[in-house]
Amino acid sequence: MLIVGLGNPDKKYDGTYHNVGFMVIDKLLEKLGINLKEEACRAKFASFYKNGEKVIIAKPMTYMNLSGEAVIALSSRFKIPANEIIVVYDDIDLPVGEIRIRKSGSAGTHNGMRNIVSKLGGTDFPRIRVGIGKPQPPMQLVDYVLSHIKGENKMKLDKSFEKIADLLADFMGHKDLDKMMRDSK
Repeated sequence: MLIVGLGNPDKKYDGTYHNVGFMVIDKLLEKLGINLKEEACRAKFASFYKNGEKVIIAKPMTYMNLSGEAVIALSSRFKIPANEIIVVYDDIDLPVGEIRIRKSGSAGTHNGMRNIVSKLGGTDFPRIRVGIGKPQPPMQLVDYVLSHIKGENKMKLDKSFEKIADLLADFMGHKDLDKMMRDSK
């Protein structure tokens, strides 16, 4: 199993809407008491065994738009099929803090997901979308997703990160995606 959170690696992107995937991974690692100690395949990652199965938790270091390069490299190296890859990322089409889990689906307007779909050659892999809402005019989308999360939005998203980390930790024990989807509501 491979769990990947999408984001941008530079410090200046810490705490921005586009780094929601990284923040979920940080919360999951905190819950599990592990760190991203390894670096290869254009990603930082942790690997361990849960119920006899290898689990990889990763953050691509490729920048958002090339996330697929790290995902395909990790998938190939550890022989993980697409249906055992879970990608966590921000979604402007969902209200702030809303969680949507799907078994498959299109990449939509998300460039990181488009790159992953392109590299994996399909859309049949689970994903967890975390709502970040849309910018208020006149703010441009690129400025919004790269802005720092503050105030009420930060509180809502912190709550979502906690919930997703719990869902993923539970999922590792039973690998029941339908249960994780039900529990996310």
